[in-house]
Amino acid sequence: MTPVRILIRIPLYATCAFAVWACATAPYTKRSQLILLPEAQERALGVSAYQQALKKAHLASDPAIVGVVQRVGERIARAANKPDYRWEFQVIDAPKTVNAFALPGGKVAVYTGLFPIARDEAGLAAVIGHEVGHALARHGAERMSQGILLEIGAVGLSAAMGGGNPQTANAVMQAFGLGAQVGVVLPFSRSQESEADRIGLILMAKAGYEPEAALDLWQRMEALQKGDAPPEYLSTHPGAGTRQRQIHGWLPEAHRYFIRDPSLTIAELPAVK
Repeated sequence: MTPVRILIRIPLYATCAFAVWACATAPYTKRSQLILLPEAQERALGVSAYQQALKKAHLASDPAIVGVVQRVGERIARAANKPDYRWEFQVIDAPKTVNAFALPGGKVAVYTGLFPIARDEAGLAAVIGHEVGHALARHGAERMSQGILLEIGAVGLSAAMGGGNPQTANAVMQAFGLGAQVGVVLPFSRSQESEADRIGLILMAKAGYEPEAALDLWQRMEALQKGDAPPEYLSTHPGAGTRQRQIHGWLPEAHRYFIRDPSLTIAELPAVK
């Protein structure tokens, strides 16, 4: 066996060992996952990243704006039934940023720029349900694990090209990086976004919100993004049209989890400046 083949086989053996040890299953969708990071370490990284993100942000102080996010967030968190997560919901005052994010361990932030698109508490529940879905499915740890595997592949490829022309080796490595980005990383990210949409639908239904509100949200988002979105194959997220089609197909499943709460009122979101 040549030295090059040995170098390539070592990371492959390690990868197989990791795969046996680190098999996981995503909640609700039952998708098989490869996660190499212990959950406790993932949560610690999430808390640290969240604290750093909030230090750099201008947090909203309006009690009406902060209160509605925390109220809806807490309902979604109860539906998630993950008591070992210390759920936290913050609002970042950035009226031009139409976004939200979740970090491992239940740390969620919503930008005020989302309020006009979400419109009411049901639309906000769709956004927060999606973000909580990311946390429940441990998508952050899954992406880190994918990065480890891609790095192993890059090391093996570099070793295989070590005896060749340096310019050729450099060109192959660049092609590998581009191929991994477009052929693996972006489609994988889109599949996670779709999975978070599906889990989010179930969570908002369990929390008492009509899941059709998610479909309405993405119709408004499509109108906002008209002409500005990149081609879907170059995007980390599915296109708004794709999301609507997928959500429409998942509505019957979500309705099986729907729990109507007579005390729940769907209020319009407060205006943001």
